[in-house]
Amino acid sequence: MKKLFAAFALSALTVAAHAGAMESLENFVRNAKNGRADFTQVITGPAREGQAARTKNSSGTFEFQRPNRFRFEYRKPFEQTIVADGQTLWLHDKDLNQVSQRKQAKVLGSTPAALIASAPDLETLKRDFELQALPDQNGLQWVQATPRQKEGQLTNMKVGFRGDQLAALEILDSFGQRSLLTFNGMQVNTTVNADAFRFTPPKGADVVQAP
Repeated sequence: MKKLFAAFALSALTVAAHAGAMESLENFVRNAKNGRADFTQVITGPAREGQAARTKNSSGTFEFQRPNRFRFEYRKPFEQTIVADGQTLWLHDKDLNQVSQRKQAKVLGSTPAALIASAPDLETLKRDFELQALPDQNGLQWVQATPRQKEGQLTNMKVGFRGDQLAALEILDSFGQRSLLTFNGMQVNTTVNADAFRFTPPKGADVVQAP
């Protein structure tokens, strides 16, 4: 009887944790109108036979404003800026002095940006992603989001929350590369400068129209 009760209690706690993860995602999508944070990113390449997986580390700042606007400012080890202004996605490599631009609507539908900065509610998000709550790990509540359209490079992503605060984003692409972004000092519904989501190519930069 005690074993049966313990199993029931564990099952109930697991269900509650999963429900909490999905609720955290829903609250973030519905309530976070804008935000900013520092971030660190660790990219791990696929393991090769006889070789350890290679990792790349970077860091910078992140800002977003719904709908459809965000900015990643990479500062280490190389300076790079990614800006979505609502119409165009810009990527500026400072060292190369090169700018690429793409129509935002073509590239952001089933990407992490859709979750962070685009979707106005959970039902809209469910149209593009299959959502599944995962067990808590490393002190965070996790939801896995798998794109319903399979032709893109994104295989799946996991979103980690600490309460209703976005804390981590883990992305797995079709090449077996894994990217983990950890957000620090996340502030939501704060004052965000609208100029952060505008981009003008620097003078003399090589501007490339990406397909």
